[in-house]
Amino acid sequence: MGNKKKTSVAVAVDVVKNAPLKTKEYEKELRRLHVELVKLQQWVVAKGLKVCIVFEGRDGAGKGGTIKAITERVSPRVFRVVALPAPTEKEKTQLYFQRYVPHLPAAGEIVIFDRSWYNRAGVERVMGFCTPEQVEKFLDGAPVMEKAMVDAGIILLKYWLEVTPKEQERRLRDRINDGRKIWKLSPMDIKSFNLWDEYTLARDAMFEATDTAWAPWFVARSEDKKRVRLNIISHLLTQIPYKEIHVEKVDLPKRKIGKVKPTKYPFRYVEERF
Repeated sequence: MGNKKKTSVAVAVDVVKNAPLKTKEYEKELRRLHVELVKLQQWVVAKGLKVCIVFEGRDGAGKGGTIKAITERVSPRVFRVVALPAPTEKEKTQLYFQRYVPHLPAAGEIVIFDRSWYNRAGVERVMGFCTPEQVEKFLDGAPVMEKAMVDAGIILLKYWLEVTPKEQERRLRDRINDGRKIWKLSPMDIKSFNLWDEYTLARDAMFEATDTAWAPWFVARSEDKKRVRLNIISHLLTQIPYKEIHVEKVDLPKRKIGKVKPTKYPFRYVEERF
């Protein structure tokens, strides 16, 4: 690979104790950040930027909630979330990075990967879905792939959400007991529950090999879901230079209603239970 000038990644070990963020305070700040994300969206479209954001972390680290906080007020035509399933038998025979390439951003797009090609450095390595040789080839090849992405004009941001064993267990148990979240708990989560140390070794090896000057890793403490969402949105806004695009003020014109008589068609209205 040659000489890779790396940035330093400080993996969160000790949890910084902060007072719980009040919901009203959180919603106020999130609203402000959502306005900035809309400005970023307009800038990306206007300037034809290509942005790729990767989210990685252990099960229950808060990736999905953070991605939802980022995307809930922007256009899905600009912010596109990619969460690929397990590879098919055909994909297993292809170049490892091949199935990810079609999802990379075109001009005017921000693509968010909810887990990514780094599956090979994490779950595939720990669960034995690939050989040690394949892992080494991936760790050698990932910086090359990412250098090519950056050289092609893609703004690449990589986030690792760090959670403690205690908080991870609390969240996984919450999924078991909450009918709204049970779908998040996969058989793989159960199998990997007792492999904390193995995942730690895999994470550290991944950082060592792929934390480069052109594609550094950013680590976010995710003990507090509200804080990590605000912290990550704030951070990514600083990583993509943007300006507010002037938009002409829109006034709704007067409209004339009443020339068409109401239809007698027997519409099937939804039952109003509430």
